[in-house]
Amino acid sequence: MPHFAANLSMLFTEKPIEERFEAAAQQGFSAVEIHFPYDAPKEKYRNWLQKAELELVLMNVPAGNWATGERGLAALPGREDDFAAALEDAITTAKFLDCTRLHAMAGVPEHSLDRKHCEEVYIRNLTKAAQICGQEGLTLLVEPINGRDIPGYFLQHQDHALQLLDHVASPHLMLQYDLYHCQVMDGDLSTHLMAQMPWIGHIQIAGVPDRHEPAEGEVNYPYLFRLIDHLGYQGWIGCEYHPRVETVAGLGWARPWGIGGWDEALED
Repeated sequence: MPHFAANLSMLFTEKPIEERFEAAAQQGFSAVEIHFPYDAPKEKYRNWLQKAELELVLMNVPAGNWATGERGLAALPGREDDFAAALEDAITTAKFLDCTRLHAMAGVPEHSLDRKHCEEVYIRNLTKAAQICGQEGLTLLVEPINGRDIPGYFLQHQDHALQLLDHVASPHLMLQYDLYHCQVMDGDLSTHLMAQMPWIGHIQIAGVPDRHEPAEGEVNYPYLFRLIDHLGYQGWIGCEYHPRVETVAGLGWARPWGIGGWDEALED
C-alpha cells in the first residue's frame, strides 16, 4: 500500500504555513515534505510538526537566491563554498526536525559555462556531501527536473542521474524519482521504475502535463502504485502538485488509500 506525504509547499497553500500541518493531518496524512523550511525559526517548524503528529520526510538544501532565478548550487562552478554552507544549514535543520532525506538541487549554470566543468564540480560536491550526510545519518538525494518547469536545469534525465550515482558510488546518495518530471522528459515510467528501484530513495507524483492532481492527465497512477508495491518500495510518495482549485476538494483520488474525500468535479 502506498504511503503518501503531503508537500506543504504546494498543498494547502490556501492556508498560512502554520495551519497547513494540522490541515494535512486532518486529511489523513502522517508525513509531509517542505521545500525550504528556513523562512521561520526551526523551533516553530518542530512545534507545528509535533502538534499535528507529522513526520517530515523530505526537505531541500538551500538553493541560493530563488528570487533572482537560482535553483540550486551543487553544479555551479565557483559556488562550492556556498553549497557547503547551504549543506551545513540543511543538516542542522534536518536533524533538529528529525528529517532524514535532503534533496540537493543542481542549479541552472550560465550558458557560458562548460558543461564538463559543471559535471566535475557536481560530482565533487555530491561526493563530499554524501560522505557528510552519511556521517550524520542522513540520505542525500538528486532529482532530475524537467526543462520546461526549470529551463536550463543541469540534471534533467534519469540516465544522467544514474551516471552520477555510479560516479559517486555512495550508499548515502540516492535518487529522488519524480514521476511527473520523468514523464515530461523521458516517459516509459514503468520501465524506469523497475530498472531504478534499487537506487530510489524517495518518490514524488503529480498529474501530467499540468502538474495538478494525479487523477488528471496522461499517467495511470493506480497502475503505477500497484507496480511500486510489487517492486517492494517501502518509502514515502510525496504529493508534489498544484491543486486545480482547493486542496481538500481535489483529494478524492487518494481516498482508496485513506487520504481525503471525494471530489465530484474530478469524477465527472
